[in-house]
Amino acid sequence: MRRSLRDKRVVLTGASTGIGRVLALRLAREGARLVLVARNQEKLAGVAEEARRLGGEAVVCAGDVTDPIVRTAALQTAKAEFGGLDLLINNAGVSALGRFVGSDPDRLRSVMELNLFAAAELIRGAAPMLADGDDPLVVNMGSVLGHVGAPHNSEYCASKFALRGLSEAIRPELRRSGIGLLLVSPGTVATEFFDHVVDKRNDPPWGKPRGVTPERVARRTVRAMKWRRREIVVGCAAHAMVLANRLFPRLVRCALRRYG
Repeated sequence: MRRSLRDKRVVLTGASTGIGRVLALRLAREGARLVLVARNQEKLAGVAEEARRLGGEAVVCAGDVTDPIVRTAALQTAKAEFGGLDLLINNAGVSALGRFVGSDPDRLRSVMELNLFAAAELIRGAAPMLADGDDPLVVNMGSVLGHVGAPHNSEYCASKFALRGLSEAIRPELRRSGIGLLLVSPGTVATEFFDHVVDKRNDPPWGKPRGVTPERVARRTVRAMKWRRREIVVGCAAHAMVLANRLFPRLVRCALRRYG
């Protein structure tokens, strides 16, 4: 049976721009009730206003989700404003570009803090509320680079491989409490991937790809939520890369070696 998103109580991180913003507006059209989380309060307020005009309810929780106080505040806001939580969407993320050897060790820690640890701790904190929710679901925004390691993206790849592993490992645990888990793995998203970096020493050696649009990722994500999918890959190039890495791993390694 399809999952209805009407009146669903949602905490959505990284909601001020890109995929997060478009997801917020799509969920608002479905009649969801949203707690929007991001660092930029001004942009967040604008997204919340757009969501209300589209028929959803939206409140803002501005802050950095690597901060435990902000994570707790987001969950408490959902409880105070909407009486509970049905959907947790871990969308906030950051990247880094450049060679791993010789890079600042803080670069790895910064990427892992947001892309992995913040998402993991939000799931841990939200699980009791979700267990009492209506048809509850966790959505983790991964990446095709959680399936295929690419040079000059080592920290980002590490964080997304780890998020994918965490998702697979905890899915059966969450299921015991009636909570579903969807992992979304987009290809490079147009503009956003290269605009949110903690350290950018140079452009990637293969240039800046066009990528999939945030709208396409959001549309596919909402559809997957409704149809109770466990995992989706978004983008033709991303599908091809995942399939090639599965069937012809040596060929993929040879192709990537030239960019090392």
